[in-house]
Amino acid sequence: MGRWLGVDLGQARVGLALSDPAARMAMPLETWQRHGQDDGTLAARIAQVVTQYQVERVVLGMPLSLNGHQGPAARGAKVFGEQLGLALGPGVPVMMQDERGSTIQAHQLLHSAGRRAKKHRPVVDQVAAVVILQAALDHELVKCSGNVGEGGDPGNGSMGSVR
Repeated sequence: MGRWLGVDLGQARVGLALSDPAARMAMPLETWQRHGQDDGTLAARIAQVVTQYQVERVVLGMPLSLNGHQGPAARGAKVFGEQLGLALGPGVPVMMQDERGSTIQAHQLLHSAGRRAKKHRPVVDQVAAVVILQAALDHELVKCSGNVGEGGDPGNGSMGSVR
């Protein structure tokens, strides 16, 4: 296995998380402002990170509604995932991961770590990317260990590949 990159794609900011080389643990990487960047530019920046860290798989958060339906944000993430897949080429798969609750979890983690709520904004997207990426890593670990229920889904919300 190799490194995975997690992406929390927001309207204002994009959070990135990176796994360890064994793809077991997600760690925060950075947050980018999204204002003024079109999707092509953003995909190219992510492709640079993929090259820099020798990433083997990208996990993109899929912002489903609470009832599991794809609204405008989810459809936008899916379109961006397809564009990112083209920017990365066939060697680096892009998979979608259900991100429901990731930002809430990120705020809770930051609060638990003693960080004041006013100081969350610069890092909450990175931490949300960690939550998204860790869920995908855990899903892969369960899948590889053979501990999945009937149908191959351990129930953690993995959405599958974009391409």
